[in-house]
Amino acid sequence: MIKTITFIVTKDCQLACKYCYLVGKNERERMSFDIAKQAIDYILDREDEFREESVVWDFIGGEPFLEIDIIDRICDYLKTEMFRRDHHWFNSYRFSFSTNGINYHEEKVQRFIKKNLNHLSIGITIDGTEKKHDLNRVYKHSEKGSYQSVVKNIPLWLSQFPNASTKVTISSPDIPYVKESVLHLYSLGIHEVNINCVFEDVWKDGDDKLFEEQLLELADTIIQGDYYKDYTCSFFAEHIGKPLDSKRDNQNWCGAGKMLAVDAAGNFYPCTRFAQYSLRSKKACIIGNIKDGINKNLLRPFLTLDRSTQSPQKCMDCEVASGCAWCQGENYDAADTNTIYQRSIAICKMHKARVRANNYYWNKLYRKLEIEGKREEYEKNKKEVFNKIC
Repeated sequence: MIKTITFIVTKDCQLACKYCYLVGKNERERMSFDIAKQAIDYILDREDEFREESVVWDFIGGEPFLEIDIIDRICDYLKTEMFRRDHHWFNSYRFSFSTNGINYHEEKVQRFIKKNLNHLSIGITIDGTEKKHDLNRVYKHSEKGSYQSVVKNIPLWLSQFPNASTKVTISSPDIPYVKESVLHLYSLGIHEVNINCVFEDVWKDGDDKLFEEQLLELADTIIQGDYYKDYTCSFFAEHIGKPLDSKRDNQNWCGAGKMLAVDAAGNFYPCTRFAQYSLRSKKACIIGNIKDGINKNLLRPFLTLDRSTQSPQKCMDCEVASGCAWCQGENYDAADTNTIYQRSIAICKMHKARVRANNYYWNKLYRKLEIEGKREEYEKNKKEVFNKIC
């Protein structure tokens, strides 16, 4: 088991991405070292409560690297304290970042990376082609696209993290650019493209059909060009699009409640999506703070969440339900009342479009492998990769 603990070090960002769920970004709320220290001490003092084998110390914003000085100091304190206490996380920890990549090349950031490289995961968000990226990921004061500022840092990033993946977000206006964007990211040397549709209710009539067309074209290109041998795209996965197994598939999709987040005021949240700057219409869901600790009565509802406690019956009975995702924070924000037990289904038609394209992809790939007499070899290689990951 892995515990993810997130520091919201700033609510500021250079960008004003049009699909961003962070509706309350600002330049004022920045984490102090004293707040971070108190949060760390609270957690490390309770080793018997935080018993997971490993920990991911996650840093987000806004843009986390805007606060690289305080992050560097926090990480030094974490390493020192885990060692001093002989904490079981000392030999099993990771610092994690999702960054817009704009100031990745700066000296302070690079110095931090070199110092912590063996315990570091960094993902740079680049949305695909310049046209698609700049459609949404624009500077906050000028609305100028940020593609050129980001792409120049991709070679440096990949030289340090050759197996790194990127996260691509799809919203209604940029569906026509899905295929060419995935292939563009491959051309930049990114071998794993994690891509998802936004969970918010932004989808228009016909979006699902256009989305499916893009995925079908992408599937043809990946298979015909043999990209599947060296590259992956998360839209194509063998396990999705099946009916639910009542025993195996009832777990909660989201980790809210099992994760922990802390903000600049020292408040604890079950996930960053329950902080006020992440919510459009609901009040923040605070489960404690660094002085009073975590209120387990407030946390308990999150630990009872599973698929059946929050899904409408039509989702439970859906023939392609497996792999249909949700965000707990979006569920809460979009719900009719202040509940976490009402699942948002805005993504339904997009999931079904993905499933149709996914079935096409795997049927076509396996036919190709059968004709070429390479299916057995492919299955063997896939199993070896899976065993390495596990």
